Amino acid sequence: MEHPNLEQKNILVVEDEERNWLLIRDIIELCNGNAIWAESGMQAVDKVKAGNISLVLMDLQLPFMSGIETTRKIREINKEVPVIAQTAFSDPELLHKCTKAGCNKYILKPLDVNEMYNVLSDYLC
Repeated sequence: MEHPNLEQKNILVVEDEERNWLLIRDIIELCNGNAIWAESGMQAVDKVKAGNISLVLMDLQLPFMSGIETTRKIREINKEVPVIAQTAFSDPELLHKCTKAGCNKYILKPLDVNEMYNVLSDYLC
């Protein structure tokens, strides 16, 4: 699949694992997007408060404040920004909580580049 053009799009990547961040950053930059890193839920909330975020890629397994709780807090600030959960766990109960918290969609890890392109294209192009 051809990658989407994400020029002038700011994608907030909420991810505590640096190697995952680097992979996602590279995918976003290949699509001409601007990747912004938040290593914790609180950093993510602060960056959304600051504004100008086009989409959030939310890891669900974060230290201190889970991705689900972070998504709830983001939804208090911004109900419109797409939030895409990324998780290695396909447990139906977890995925239901994710949707209930305000995630628009979820993708499973390990990330499939074509699936990432599809999601980015669906929500940003």
